[in-house]
Amino acid sequence: MAPLPSTLLEPHTPPAVATEPHVIVRGERLTVWDSEGRSYLDATSGMLCTNLGYSQPRLVRAAARQMTELPFFASFAHRTTDVTLALAEDLARLAPLPMGRTFFANSGAEANDSAFKLAWYYHRCLGRHRRFKILSQERGYHGTTVAAGSATGLDFVHRGFGLPLPSYIQVPCPDPHSPLRQGLTEERFVDRLIDHLERIIAVEGPDTIAAFIAEPILSAGGVIIPPSSYYPRVQEVLARHDILFILDEVVTGFGRTGAMFATTEFGLSPDLITVAKGLSSAYAPISAVLVGRRVMNTIAEGSTSIGAFGHGFTYSGHPVAAAVAREALAVVVEENVPAHVRETAPTLLKGLAEAFHGEEFVRDVRGHGFLAAVTFVTGSGGRPEGEWGSQVMAEAVEHGLLVRAVGDTVIVAPPLISTTEEIETMVVLLENSYRSALAEAHSAQ
Repeated sequence: MAPLPSTLLEPHTPPAVATEPHVIVRGERLTVWDSEGRSYLDATSGMLCTNLGYSQPRLVRAAARQMTELPFFASFAHRTTDVTLALAEDLARLAPLPMGRTFFANSGAEANDSAFKLAWYYHRCLGRHRRFKILSQERGYHGTTVAAGSATGLDFVHRGFGLPLPSYIQVPCPDPHSPLRQGLTEERFVDRLIDHLERIIAVEGPDTIAAFIAEPILSAGGVIIPPSSYYPRVQEVLARHDILFILDEVVTGFGRTGAMFATTEFGLSPDLITVAKGLSSAYAPISAVLVGRRVMNTIAEGSTSIGAFGHGFTYSGHPVAAAVAREALAVVVEENVPAHVRETAPTLLKGLAEAFHGEEFVRDVRGHGFLAAVTFVTGSGGRPEGEWGSQVMAEAVEHGLLVRAVGDTVIVAPPLISTTEEIETMVVLLENSYRSALAEAHSAQ
């Protein structure tokens, strides 16, 4: 085999790929430039994370100040930094649940791993030593570590790794387009989903299940928006069995849905919330678990007999990342970014709906806030399953637009500072990209 062109082992990329990666070298607001000098309008916020756009001066200055004052100190042995404590206070004020404490990590996957361990610790504090199983949803995405990857309901995360682990059980995806619906009304579809959940809990044994983790909107799974009555009914089932509810707000937190947290937007009551991406607008690696008061009180009391919460990372609450996160939260609050999303999101959703209305190969257009998707009819236009998404994404690059494909779905998730005019430009570029893919499909027939 010929030598590979790059020394980098890239995430989510086939290691045998024989071409040089596309190299991005600079960013400003919504635009990035590659090593060839070409510019692209980023309609994916990096990876649904650079919510405040690129090169935001306040965040850059916050990082520089903290690097000068205290570039690092660990939060171990009952010792931490002033900026880490201050960020925890900021989050306590913003949190949409009765707060206990905040645990810091470095990525969404680490936050979810930590939430699982907190759930296990919680039940152990109550003497429930058999409660170790984690429920999650098919097509949900919670990361790719061994634990978070086991909870993720996407096959490509499991292939080649022997995942998921046996103690991770998946329930059906609450996709309104699911074959499970089979012509049912939305209400009857939710009934069926809840019946599945109840049966799984009964088969596995409620006294073996520690927690259920879910996203308010299943983002990486294709922007799946569950029926409005689904999560309230899930919560009723979980509460009956004292199964903790972990809400993964790694994508939706800090304004993407038009509220500071989707927890509030959708009227949910989780026990723990995981956040990451928008916490620092991705300028520095940081994530957190917001631990509800009930859970925190239980583990604080139980720790007197169990001992220390033996979990943590060298970089938990890293002071530079914490300083950047504090400034990012300040920008979100002072500029009322969630309100801007609420006011501007109709432009995105209406624009996409109008651009793709009546198109022969388009199944549907959907979205909430600054999280939208266009799904193409699988296998239509002579294309194999999944190729519509990759083809439109490739054409978009040629048109100077970055979008994300998940199978036959194209995701649009602009930075939260995007203006109406910038959103309109994204929609036009995406429509033109589709037209290019469509012309190619027709010429191949």
